[in-house]
Amino acid sequence: MKIKAILKDESGQGMVEYGLILGLIAVAAVAVLVLLGPKISNMFAKASNSLPNN
Repeated sequence: MKIKAILKDESGQGMVEYGLILGLIAVAAVAVLVLLGPKISNMFAKASNSLPNN
């Protein structure tokens, strides 16, 4: 009987789901930074080079 009670216990399920969602968001953020990083760097480099030098 105790084994059935342990298997039916879902008290930590919500935290696991939040952890999985947070993990997916982190992976997506890293993927976006890897894919767009060079483009963003070039954009800032072009903006910096277009400013007049003193």
